[in-house]
Amino acid sequence: MKRSEKAEIILKMLEEYYPETPVPLDHETPFQLLIAVLMSAQTTDKKVNEVTPELFRQGPDAKAMANLSPQKIQTIIREVGLAPTKAKNIFKLSNILCDDYGGEIPDTFEGLESLPGVGHKTAGVVMAQAFGVPAFPIDTHIHRLAARWGLSNGTNVVRTEKDLKAIFPKESWNKLHLQIIFFGREYCPARNHDLTKCPICSWAATKKRIREEMRSR
Repeated sequence: MKRSEKAEIILKMLEEYYPETPVPLDHETPFQLLIAVLMSAQTTDKKVNEVTPELFRQGPDAKAMANLSPQKIQTIIREVGLAPTKAKNIFKLSNILCDDYGGEIPDTFEGLESLPGVGHKTAGVVMAQAFGVPAFPIDTHIHRLAARWGLSNGTNVVRTEKDLKAIFPKESWNKLHLQIIFFGREYCPARNHDLTKCPICSWAATKKRIREEMRSR
C-alpha cells in the first residue's frame, strides 16, 4: 500500500476516533499557550496543567510575568522537568515581549523561534492553535507513530515533518497532529505495545517493524 493510501485511511479513522481535539494544555491567551507549551518539554501535559493555574495567577500576561523573578517562577514550576532552565527562559522571553512586541507574542515562526526556549515544535503548536496557521508540530510521539505506520522513514523530526506534510492535506494538519497524539496515548504507547492488536499498526506497520518491536518488548 502506498503512503498516500495509508494516509487517507488513517485520516478517516482518526476523524472518527477524535472528531473533537481540544488543546490538552490549559490556557486563556496566546501568551499563556506559549508558556504552557514551552513547559511541556520532557514533562506531561497533566503536570503542566497542575502548575500553570498559580503561575498564570501571578503572571497572567507578559508584563506581569516579567515582574516576577526567575527564582519566583522556578519555585512555582519546580515540579516540571528542567524547571531552572524553563524559569529563566520564561522570564527572559516575557521581558523581550514587553520590550520588542508590546507585550504580545509574535505571530510568525521566525519571531517565535527567536525567543528563548522556543524551538520549532513549540512555535508550530502556537502558530497552529493560537493563530490558525497550518503547521504540523512533530514531537517524539508523532515521530514514532509515523515510523510505525510506514508514513516516514525519517531519522529525525525535521524529515518526519516534511514527509507527513507531503501526504496529508494542508487543511488537516492543525487538527491531525493532536489526533495522532491522542491516539498514541490511548492505543499506541511507546513501551510494551503489541502492534498486532493496535487499530492502525495492525495493518499499517510492516511485518519487519512488528517483529522488531516484538523482540524489544
